[in-house]
Amino acid sequence: MTKQFGVIFGCLVLGELIAMIPGASIPGSIWGMLLLTFFLDGKWVRPESISPICKLLIKNMALFFVPPGVALMLYFDIIAREWMPITVATLGSIFLVLVVTGRLYEFLHKIFKKYR
Repeated sequence: MTKQFGVIFGCLVLGELIAMIPGASIPGSIWGMLLLTFFLDGKWVRPESISPICKLLIKNMALFFVPPGVALMLYFDIIAREWMPITVATLGSIFLVLVVTGRLYEFLHKIFKKYR
């Protein structure tokens, strides 16, 4: 299990190091996920080798939301005061993500359909 943690957190550390490069505006956690995806796709890491730790982390995912939830309580006054912009921004971003994802899927589907 230590090796499995090492693979996942190693990708996270590499991602954080990449994020320290001046001008890199993508967060380290995203870089880490991209690296892990690249390593899995390149067959350098076998999915079955990290599957047990991934299942454990997913099973206990609720624990990872406790600290942000507690920290959110510190800002109830701001949230109560600014609920309308927060709601509009949330709904707008959900709509935008749905539209962009759908359009990107259609675009890529057409491109890959030509090469089959």
